[in-house]
Amino acid sequence: MSDKIALSTWPTPLEPLPRLAAALGLGEDDLWIKRDDLIGLGGGGNKVRKLEWIVGAALADGADTLVTTGAAQSNHARLTAAAGARLGLDVVLVFPGTPDSATDGSGNLVLDSLFGARIFWAGDGVPSALAGVADDVCRRLCRDGARPYPIPFGGSSPLGARGYVDGGEELLAQLPDMDHVVVGLGSGGTMAGLIGAVGERRVLGVHCGAVADPAATVADLAGALTGRSIGADSLRIRTDQVGAGYAVLHEPVLEAMQLAATTEGIVLDPVYTGRAMAGLIAAVRDGDIRSGRRTVFLHTGGLPGLFGHTAAVRRTVGALHSYSAG
Repeated sequence: MSDKIALSTWPTPLEPLPRLAAALGLGEDDLWIKRDDLIGLGGGGNKVRKLEWIVGAALADGADTLVTTGAAQSNHARLTAAAGARLGLDVVLVFPGTPDSATDGSGNLVLDSLFGARIFWAGDGVPSALAGVADDVCRRLCRDGARPYPIPFGGSSPLGARGYVDGGEELLAQLPDMDHVVVGLGSGGTMAGLIGAVGERRVLGVHCGAVADPAATVADLAGALTGRSIGADSLRIRTDQVGAGYAVLHEPVLEAMQLAATTEGIVLDPVYTGRAMAGLIAAVRDGDIRSGRRTVFLHTGGLPGLFGHTAAVRRTVGALHSYSAG
């Protein structure tokens, strides 16, 4: 019997984007958006699909505490906190930096607190060291009588990726003749799950700078998920939207955010969905995505992260349009 639990209602909507399609030179029926930002739990986002499998396994294992890692503005951490609140589980989030790192308490950190999560600040160091810190936290919790369950960065494991096998099959039921699905590539599990459902050639991942080797990361996850050998060179991955780094605002990303907002009223964030849309736009411009082919943009959520990104907020507010009655 599956350990999967229900954390939302399905399917999420699939909507056309005719004005954005026209702005990009595509046909009116060419561009669609899969609204996984509208998943109900905790402000929405793609991590809920992964957590249905992962937290289900945690409950089956008798856990009473969820422990995970991420950046301070992690959408995955926020949704882990929300899942814990929904199910009556304690949550400890392991973040880099110190409490002084969060003096403004903005974006996802506000929701982490509302959901009752505790934060362990790991100090300065490389992000890859967080997994070891989380293991230490789990050992301390065990000594205190808790039953912790560690969740990997981004919820990206073969088990978590099953959430996007579900999501990909759901998408195929909604749009069977889909040619491309474009998704931000963070920790890799969402893209790996989609590959498990629709195959390598229909999935275009846009690297967001969260992992050092995105192709190898996705290939390993997808291979473990599907049980077949998947070569990193068989994957469609764009790496041209990282810019100066994961947390640094990239100019084409801001332009993509503005275009999606002004043509369709769709809000993207500057780290994941903004990069994914910038990658989609670049793919149209260089001919990888063409008119007459149906393309789906997977909106993976992340709205709170926009308000925790100082540069994006300042640039956007600085561009406010004034109206004078004359």
